[in-house]
Amino acid sequence: MRVERVYTRSVIGVPGSCDLREAAALMQKYHVGALLVSADDPNDLTVQGFLTDRDIVVQAVAQDLAPREVRVSDVMTPAVATIGEKAELHEALERMRGAGVRRLVVTDVEGRVSGMLSLDDVLDGLAAELSTVATIIKNERTREEALLDEMRPAA
Repeated sequence: MRVERVYTRSVIGVPGSCDLREAAALMQKYHVGALLVSADDPNDLTVQGFLTDRDIVVQAVAQDLAPREVRVSDVMTPAVATIGEKAELHEALERMRGAGVRRLVVTDVEGRVSGMLSLDDVLDGLAAELSTVATIIKNERTREEALLDEMRPAA
């Protein structure tokens, strides 16, 4: 299965200069646990990192920092690992494991950001595949049982 089948295309971005209260409000509004962090320059489209709900809790709350005084860039996860949308899921999992992250920036064939792949996206995709396989096996078993019934002599 390829990354393009399961990644999240509609991601929310936030500039690094944004304060944590604003970022947390965006997470709540859009029901997401991570934001892509961009440069403060709107012309610079490179991803600077991720801000996760965990970053906010671990970095800001645990250190008793005021959310309005702390910038996203102060607590974000700066390491950004990427994967192409045409890559296989096993490659994405290997990249996540190697980089020690749970999310990857997904890029298109030109290298532009096209979304985000989370470990949850991968698990949802694999679960759907397994469900499809289970249905096929169940239907095949039902078909085989019906054929056997037809072949049995009538009593």
